Amino acid sequence: MTDTATDTAARPTAEAPISAGELRYRRILLKLSGEALLGDRPYGVDPAFCAFIARQVAEVHRLGVQVGIVVGGGNIFRGLAAAASGMDRATGDYIGMLATVMNGLALQDALERAGVQTRVMSAIAMNEVAEPYIRRRAVRHLEKGRVAIFVAGTGNPYFTTDTAAALRAVEIGAEVLLKATKVDGVYDADPLTNPDARRYAELEYADLLRDQLKVLDAAAVSLCMENDLPIVVFDLNKPDNITRVAAGQPVGTRIAGARGAVGGSR
Repeated sequence: MTDTATDTAARPTAEAPISAGELRYRRILLKLSGEALLGDRPYGVDPAFCAFIARQVAEVHRLGVQVGIVVGGGNIFRGLAAAASGMDRATGDYIGMLATVMNGLALQDALERAGVQTRVMSAIAMNEVAEPYIRRRAVRHLEKGRVAIFVAGTGNPYFTTDTAAALRAVEIGAEVLLKATKVDGVYDADPLTNPDARRYAELEYADLLRDQLKVLDAAAVSLCMENDLPIVVFDLNKPDNITRVAAGQPVGTRIAGARGAVGGSR
């Protein structure tokens, strides 16, 4: 763990517009939780907040960045919570996967309204609403300038959408995994309840696993570590953060190994 923690009062200053020549990453995987689509609603999808996310993705896409997205389903259904109430875990997880498909379609609509061509690719076959996930086809969509939205997790129960995001990022050759949250990085305590919580600017994969920092699950972190894939945890609510991450600017918390922390590439 690096000695680069900052207090919650620190805020980035206004940045000049970023040009395509300033980009550090040309292919990214954005992980959105289902809760990110809630906006101010207690349940379901907020079309206005979907449009807000779509504008951010459209901005970085128009600079030439290839974008893949994995979206969760917690705004609609959580398999783990259902299992805790007595439902069969596998059944609950499959229901949760279907929730991610609904979110993916809502996000697709918002992106296409923002002028971005998209393809929704599902790990569970449902040809009427989404393409089946095929790695080579997904890469081809990205090369053709389409945003690929990956839904239904890995297609298997007992795996989170965080793990699905790490898996898809590695499969498509993404250069960085962006984990969108409601706070501006990883803290040593919950900043929403502890005003003295301190944010880390940089961490190593081992720090997350050792200290059990609840940012991504252990399987997702291990997969990124094994493939030297850097992770950036950032605040989705700041409009230009996705573009700033793509340009390699210091946003949120960067998680990498010894090589990734210096070189920043896989």
